[in-house]
Amino acid sequence: MGIHFFFDILAWTSAWAIGRFVTRRYFASARTPLSNPGYFIALAVGAIAGALLFGSLNLSLAGFWQIGHSIAGAVAGGIVGVELFKLATGLRGSTGGQFVASLALGIAVGRLGCFFAGLPDYTYGTPTRLPWGVNFGDSIERHPVQLYESAAMLAFLILYVRGLEADSQLVRRQGFYLFVGWYGVQRFLWEFLKPYPPVIGPLNIFHLICIALVGYSAFMMRQQNELRAAL
Repeated sequence: MGIHFFFDILAWTSAWAIGRFVTRRYFASARTPLSNPGYFIALAVGAIAGALLFGSLNLSLAGFWQIGHSIAGAVAGGIVGVELFKLATGLRGSTGGQFVASLALGIAVGRLGCFFAGLPDYTYGTPTRLPWGVNFGDSIERHPVQLYESAAMLAFLILYVRGLEADSQLVRRQGFYLFVGWYGVQRFLWEFLKPYPPVIGPLNIFHLICIALVGYSAFMMRQQNELRAAL
């Protein structure tokens, strides 16, 4: 798993670098929510708990009794933690815009680590006859779903930065909710190409998380629009 660790470090480093660049260039006058220690604690606790809970749950459903972690679980858990903190402190509005570029690039790079880690990582795709199928060592050509997700998040990152450069108010105000919606939709699609055990019909645990993420995105965007219209 050394190659995965290398890409994890690369993901964190690249996420920090682009986050710093985007914040300085496009959010220089904004007050970062991380200036409040409670916000950071809520975010970190929620993300870690979600990652471990849903990653381990998925493995246990597949018959692997070990601790796992999940990006989708981390995103969902982080959102729950932050929203509870905002509810408790009366904080309103989107606070995640400055993290969008970091999240998108971090996921894109991290998925490369999943790809190169191969079968032990348990993020590979189902068998395929498509010409770009990848053999991870078991003589079966599989969907490189890790690369699909990496490409999807890089595409979002490009569109997001272009929107900031064009001073799109939609992107600036609701960039985080756009990110959550995009992540949920693309991840939902790729889950049909993974061998994870279903929990409801053909849907696995991550399908359900993605449905919740897309619903959250739509609800929050609508709520923000209503708040602006009322001002």
